[in-house]
Amino acid sequence: MTNEPDVQLGNIAETALQFINSTSSHIFLTGKAGTGKTTFLKNLEKYTHKQFAVVAPTGIAALNAGGVTIHSQFLFPLGTFLPDRSIPADFNADNGFFTQNTLARKHPLNSVRKQVLRSIDLLVIDEVSMLRADVLDAIDYRLKAARGDFNKSFGGVQLLLIGDMYQLPPVVKRSEENMLQRYYQSAWFYESIALKQDGFVYIELDKIFRQQDSAFIQILNNLRNNTPTTTDIDELNKHYKTEKEVAELEEVITLTTHNYKADEMNKTALRELASPSHFFEAQIEGEFPESMYPVAEKLELKEGAQIMFIRNDSEDQLYFNGKLATVNKITGETIEVLLADSHIVFELKREKWENKKYTINAESNDLDDEVVGSFSQYPVKLAWAITVHKSQGLTFDKAIVDVGQAFTGGQVYVALSRLRSLDGLVLRSKINTGVITADKQIVSFSQANNKPDELPEVIKQKQIEFVSLLIERTFDFSLLTKEINYINKSKKEAPTFNESTMKPVLEQIAHTLESEKENTEKFRWQLLNLLKANDHEKLLERIRKGRDYYKNILLDNVKILLIHTMEMKQQKRVKTYLNNLIELDQYFSKTLEEVDKSTLLIEGILNGTLFFDFSELTNHRNQERADLLKEIENQLPGIKKGKSTAKKGGRKKKKDGPSTYEITLKMWDEGMDIQAIAKARGLVPGTIEGHLAKAVETGRIDIFKFIPEKEVNLIAQAIAEMPEDFTSKDLFNRLEGEHSYARLKAVVNHINKK
Repeated sequence: MTNEPDVQLGNIAETALQFINSTSSHIFLTGKAGTGKTTFLKNLEKYTHKQFAVVAPTGIAALNAGGVTIHSQFLFPLGTFLPDRSIPADFNADNGFFTQNTLARKHPLNSVRKQVLRSIDLLVIDEVSMLRADVLDAIDYRLKAARGDFNKSFGGVQLLLIGDMYQLPPVVKRSEENMLQRYYQSAWFYESIALKQDGFVYIELDKIFRQQDSAFIQILNNLRNNTPTTTDIDELNKHYKTEKEVAELEEVITLTTHNYKADEMNKTALRELASPSHFFEAQIEGEFPESMYPVAEKLELKEGAQIMFIRNDSEDQLYFNGKLATVNKITGETIEVLLADSHIVFELKREKWENKKYTINAESNDLDDEVVGSFSQYPVKLAWAITVHKSQGLTFDKAIVDVGQAFTGGQVYVALSRLRSLDGLVLRSKINTGVITADKQIVSFSQANNKPDELPEVIKQKQIEFVSLLIERTFDFSLLTKEINYINKSKKEAPTFNESTMKPVLEQIAHTLESEKENTEKFRWQLLNLLKANDHEKLLERIRKGRDYYKNILLDNVKILLIHTMEMKQQKRVKTYLNNLIELDQYFSKTLEEVDKSTLLIEGILNGTLFFDFSELTNHRNQERADLLKEIENQLPGIKKGKSTAKKGGRKKKKDGPSTYEITLKMWDEGMDIQAIAKARGLVPGTIEGHLAKAVETGRIDIFKFIPEKEVNLIAQAIAEMPEDFTSKDLFNRLEGEHSYARLKAVVNHINKK
C-alpha cells in the first residue's frame, strides 16, 4: 500500500511529501541553490498518489521541469490580470489588461482543457520566483470556473509552489505598475489574493548537495541573508585576479549581467578561432514553439570552441548540466569533444526534448500527457560567457565573476552559488558591500515564514482538516447534480429526436442523486461527529459501509449515462450535447475515484500511513469500467462496437487474461477470505464481496460459505416483508445499513436462483 521515499531526499523533503500526500494545504517548497528542489520534482511521481500537472512561467523552465507553460495550459492572453469581474472605468481595456469576464467570454477553455483541470488533485508550479501574483490569481479563477467550485481557493486543487525567491524575480513593466499596485503590495506570488485565502505551508530544504565546502556554504548563507561579515568579503576577495591573469586562464566560463555582453564575448572568441565554421540544424517535429528552444536551432561550432553541456548525461554520466568541454574535431555530422579538466574524448550525440500537453485518457478518464512535438539537437552551446540569469540551475567547477555595479541586488549570491567551491572562483573585480545586498522584502518574508520546528504540529492539524475535507467532499454529490442541471438548461443544441425517451435520462439520474441528498447530509454529519470524538474504529466502519452503498448507486447511474451516451453517438447534430455528456461522465469517474481512494486514504492517515500506492485500485477501476462498457455494448444491438465515451476511434483492445472477477474466484477457491483477497489485490472488501455475489447468482459458490446462515436468514426475512417493487436502497435502509450492498445482492441472487 505504501511507497517509502528515497532517504537521500532528506528529512525535510520527506516532510514535504507528507504534506502533499496527507493534507490539502498549499505548499511553498524552497531552498538554497543545490538543495535538491529539481530532484524532488523529478521524483514526485514515484511518491504521490495524487494526479498532478506541472507548469512553469517560461518555455525553458517548463521544458526543464517536464511540464507545460502556464499560459498554454490556462490559455491566458498576454497582459496583466486584474482580479475583478471587469476592468475599472478609468482604464482602457485595450491596454493589455484582462479580467474574469475577459477569460470567460473571449478566451474560453475547450472541453479537453476543462477536463484536465477537473482531473488534477495537485498543481505544481516550478520556478515560482518568476510567478507574478496576478497570474496566480488568474490561475485561481480558471480552476474555480473549470471545476465549478468557487468556495475554495484554486477550485479545491492543492498547490505545490517550487522555487528560490533569491533568484529570478517577477518582471513588471512600468505600464503595469500603477494598476497592479491597486491590488497588490508587490508582484511576488505570495501577494496573490487567492493564496492568502487559505495560506500556505513554508518548507525549506536545508541539505546542500552542490557544495561540500562548509566555509563556502556559510559565506553563501550570509550573502543570502544580508549578513555578510568582513571576514566573508575578505575571503571572497582573495580570489581576485588581474586582467592579465584572467586572460591566461583556460577552460573557464564568465558569468555576466546582460545577454548582449555574453553574446559579444562568445562571438568574438569564436571569430578568433582559425578553424572553419560548421553548422548543425536542429530536427524539429510537430509543435515546438521557438520560445522553448533549449539551444540554437542552427548551432555554429568550430574546432577549438569552448562549449557547455546543457543536459546531464543519463547514460554514461560523463558530463552534467554546466560541464565545460572543447570541440576537438568535426567531421561532417560527427563532433568529437574533450571534457574540461580531463583527458576524456568522446563523440557528441543529439538529444531530444519533447513538448507535451495534458489530456484525458479516453478509456480511464485519468490525466495523461501527450507528446505534440520534439526538438533534436546537440546538447551544447558556446560557453566563453553566460548571463547570471541563464546560469540558473547550472553547476560550474570554475567561473569568472565580474561583480561590477551592473549587478542587481541578489545577483552576486546567484552567481557564486553556481560554483561547487571557492577553489573555482575567479573575481574580475573586488567585491564591495554595495553590490551584494539581497532584496530586503524577500529576506523578511523568508525569516517570517521559515519555521521548521513547527512543522510536526502543523502537519497533524492539517491532516485532521484533510480527513474532514475528504468526508465532506467524498459523500457530497452536489457537483454532479449541478452539472446535470447545467446540461438540462442548455438550449443551444438540445436533441429534438425521441424527446419522450431521451430527455428523462438525465432527469432520472438527477432525481436519484437528489433523493440521496438528505441521507448524505446526515451521513456526513455522523462521520464528522465520530472524527471529532476520536472514535476511529466506528468511523472507519461507517465509511466502508457508506463507500459500498454509494459506489453501487454511482455505478448504476454511470451505466445509465454510458448507455445514453452511446445512443447519442448514433445521432447527428448533437456535438455540444454529446460533449456535455462526456464531461458529466468524467465528473462521475472522478467521484467514483474519490469514493474508492478516500476510504483507504482516511484509514491510512488515521493509522499513520503517509505514503500511498493506489495503482492496484486504479487498475481495478479501469478494468471495472472496461467490463461495464463491454457489457453495455453487448446489450445494445445496433450500437457500433469499439467506441469509448471520450475518444473517436474506439477503445483499445482489452488485454488477454483472466478478468478481475475470475482472479477473485481463483483466490477464494484457494482458501483465502475476503479481507485477505482485498489486501493482496489492493482492492476494497466491498469489491470482492460484489464478485462473490455474482458467483452466487451463477451457482459458482455456495452462499453459506460466503455469508453466515443466520445473516442470510435475517436478510431473507426482510426481503419477504418488502413490497414487490423494492429497490436495493429500500432493503439497505430497512436493515439500517447493517449489511453491505453486495451481501444484500448475494441473498437476492440466492433466493432468485432457488
